[in-house]
Amino acid sequence: MVKVVVAGGTGEVAREVIDAILAKNKHDVVVLTRKDITEPITGVTFIKVDYTDKASLVKAVRDADVVLSFIVIHLDPENVAQKNLIDAAVEVGVKRFAPSEWALKSGSGVPFYAGKDQIREYLEEINKDKKVLEYTLFQPGLFLDYFAHPYADTRHLNTTAMQLDFQHRRGIQVDDGQHPVVLTLVRDLAAVVAEAIDYAGEWPVVGGIRGSPTTFAEILKLGEELRGPFKTDTVSADDIKNGVLNTTWVPTINHPSIPPEQREEMSKLLLQGFLKAAVLGKGDVSDEWNRLLPEYKFTGAEEYLRKVWEGKP
Repeated sequence: MVKVVVAGGTGEVAREVIDAILAKNKHDVVVLTRKDITEPITGVTFIKVDYTDKASLVKAVRDADVVLSFIVIHLDPENVAQKNLIDAAVEVGVKRFAPSEWALKSGSGVPFYAGKDQIREYLEEINKDKKVLEYTLFQPGLFLDYFAHPYADTRHLNTTAMQLDFQHRRGIQVDDGQHPVVLTLVRDLAAVVAEAIDYAGEWPVVGGIRGSPTTFAEILKLGEELRGPFKTDTVSADDIKNGVLNTTWVPTINHPSIPPEQREEMSKLLLQGFLKAAVLGKGDVSDEWNRLLPEYKFTGAEEYLRKVWEGKP
């Protein structure tokens, strides 16, 4: 049994991961949160923290074996919260740490992910002379669940339309859409994290998780097979690299961290960022955890999307 501390543990992806850990019925789970808790979770201890107060974080993570961070990067100016969390983990001798990654490869260019790169540099600096904190960058690519919106069978993750919108039969792709991407179900990510906690070996620094390697062209082809012809906007890689976005529509990102009045602007910036990441190959994450957990069977994109969309109006 180990003690797992989850920072930002009331968030959607965090809740999916916590459920997977609790399902093993063998670990103590502690959630750090800024909020007052009105809905307790059986088997979870909640601690209200101030992430600007390092002393309180030291107390909160003391005796922890693993710390998982789901702190929302773009809501953590100067990465104060996550740096303090890392410093506290080092001070009390936490064995393992996972920063707030949960997405694409490093250096994706997505504007709201810049803090991820800065935290990676911070962790590298801490371990520069000798390893003081074992950590892994859990990188699952894009969540496959989003392409099942609004019918995804997630427990906590609220999905939203992406650049391939199966519901409305429309798409946005760069050039011929052959840029590789990995799509991973959030429940597969959660299961891998739960297995990683029990993994006896050393965590890899880069922790790629390849649920279903594919291309946007292949997913679009599947979408048209299941749903009929899509109205597809094609943009050039050169335009995307230069920050030019000429499309007839933009998928609206309905995420709780984005205020309604900023939703339109931020949705456009995120679309530009995700398309640029595709051009740069940042959605094609590596397979470190697949190789370390060879018995785990991932759900394929085609298998999942066929099950979701066949027979839907």
